[in-house]
Amino acid sequence: MSAVAAGAAPRAAAGPVTPRTARRLVRLLPLLAVLVLLAVPPPGGAGGGDGPGSGTLADAASGVLVLWAFGSALRTGSRPLAPLAAALFALAGVGIAVAAAGAGEVADALPGMARYLQIFVLVPVSVLLLVRDRHDFRVVAGALVALALFEGGVGVHQYLTVTGASYMGEDIRAVGTFGASDIMGMATVVAYGLVGAVGLALAPGARTPEPGAWAGRAWRPLALVCATVLLLPLALSFSRGAWIATAIACGVLLLLSGVRRALLVVVAGAALAVVLVGGAGAGTALLQERLSSITQVADAPDQSVTDRYTLWSAAVGMWRESPVRGVGLKGFPAHRDSHAPLALSSGSDTAGAGAAFHRQPLLSPHNMYLLVLSEQGLVGVCTLVAGWGALLVCAVRRLLRVLYGSGRASGRDADCGLVGTGLLVWLLVDFFYGDIGGPSTVLTAIVLGLAAWWAVGRRDGSGWGAGR
Repeated sequence: MSAVAAGAAPRAAAGPVTPRTARRLVRLLPLLAVLVLLAVPPPGGAGGGDGPGSGTLADAASGVLVLWAFGSALRTGSRPLAPLAAALFALAGVGIAVAAAGAGEVADALPGMARYLQIFVLVPVSVLLLVRDRHDFRVVAGALVALALFEGGVGVHQYLTVTGASYMGEDIRAVGTFGASDIMGMATVVAYGLVGAVGLALAPGARTPEPGAWAGRAWRPLALVCATVLLLPLALSFSRGAWIATAIACGVLLLLSGVRRALLVVVAGAALAVVLVGGAGAGTALLQERLSSITQVADAPDQSVTDRYTLWSAAVGMWRESPVRGVGLKGFPAHRDSHAPLALSSGSDTAGAGAAFHRQPLLSPHNMYLLVLSEQGLVGVCTLVAGWGALLVCAVRRLLRVLYGSGRASGRDADCGLVGTGLLVWLLVDFFYGDIGGPSTVLTAIVLGLAAWWAVGRRDGSGWGAGR
């Protein structure tokens, strides 16, 4: 009788609905709500920018998320963060405050400080507090993939019905629900979902499987299908930066998971690309032209690339003028014209996806590292950017230890490690081509929190969690 009862316990724990599962979903509800509300179009179709009135429902939900997470931590009275995690995010907060104090216009600096604290400190720490084990992580990662599939589906529909953002005179650019003013929004969401799905698909099985684990072999084909499906909307976003970051992130995950597997996937991916681009007609002349333009940025750059180069030059000029503290938060627009070369245009054209034509001013260098360098100087580089580098080192070290280390639990956390590391690699590569701004920015904070959970989260009895 005791043997039967003992054997029945794991099956009961593996059921789809248990009190523990219900408590987990309730705890993660504010975090999942942010992901759901990201799919809601911004008010009035407004797009990017962090100026007044640019807040979205997802931003408001992120405020609730912060209050919920910190309130829960205070209520339990536990020590929620590992010392390294607390040090990294505290240091980032100090650097942001110093940059705000050194700004010329306090009225501009205070909203900028609030935005930076939201994206790089408060929301990531909230994710660390709420995600307590590998099961929580998988729930959030699954929601991220689901959001990417939804936005990707909207984007493909926009391309097929010619209702997307304007690109080369046609309204075919897939932008999802983010609108023409945030053309990187859908590309970012889809890329995150694709990298997450690839991480789940590449994860090896645990040497000692845990009862009720859903991230087993049966889930790998589904994750692989999701990753394959997301390739199409990513391509139709016409975002070169997202393409490059996705290719690098997936390549890193393939190499970390095994060289032999990496070679097989590369061959299969090349064959799939030939089918999609040539045989299925998914690669139009515009798509092929956009792809080939990646190798022409130095020889014959288009105006968007020229604008980016001039903005980068302006950012470097600002840093040389004030190398230690920069020009202050939100100081780039005010100092841009005095440092930018004459080749800089007056703005970028946006139209389509339900929005009228208008010129969108170029108010940032479209490079997160140069934005930090120009506005926060070496103080920002040493407090914020160095923290990202530390997260990457810790994430890769933990992943290698799980993939190739010994121990009975080795492999159980591999899917979380691959997803967290892949998302962080994507983010840090994309920062060379973009910066924060627009309705999709809050997703950057959530992704940073997931990566931090894997890299510097506490280890509890069931995975890498926020508390013991």
